[in-house]
Amino acid sequence: MVQNKASGIKLLLLDVDGVLTDGTITINSQGEEIKSFDVKDGQGLKLLIKAGVEIVIVSGRRSVVVEHRAKDLGIAGLYQGVEDKALLCRQLIKQRGLLKEEVCCIGDDLPDLAMFHESGLCIAVADACEEIRAAADLVTQNRGGRGAVRELCEWLLKCKGSWNQAIEGFSGK
Repeated sequence: MVQNKASGIKLLLLDVDGVLTDGTITINSQGEEIKSFDVKDGQGLKLLIKAGVEIVIVSGRRSVVVEHRAKDLGIAGLYQGVEDKALLCRQLIKQRGLLKEEVCCIGDDLPDLAMFHESGLCIAVADACEEIRAAADLVTQNRGGRGAVRELCEWLLKCKGSWNQAIEGFSGK
């Protein structure tokens, strides 16, 4: 059962374009890249980190904007310009002494299939390509860059029995 897989997750691997963003790449007249991130996705990631799940961003592209976003969220694991996502995943799992079953990844397009093959729990965003959706254990209701990551974070925390603890400080009491 997919919820049972989620309860043991210790590492979440995230793609960027099409997952943390809606996939749009805007370049201004100075050649600077602009990306938009969903603030709720960021809050979800912070809750997951607080609950002890390590977050690692894995992207085939390089972007200074992503560096800023990762730093803002407190994500130290940032790998950009990755040509072989499967190799990086295997290295990360080995370095951390994890089992494949303790790793979750979320993706949207063909390059993410490599991460899917190395992870125990595979999540596709709602607007992922057909191949990613077919390979996924779960497809989010929300699209990439539009709450899919928040949806995943909440679901993982609930499956781990950590949701109520994660949101304790927000009641104002």
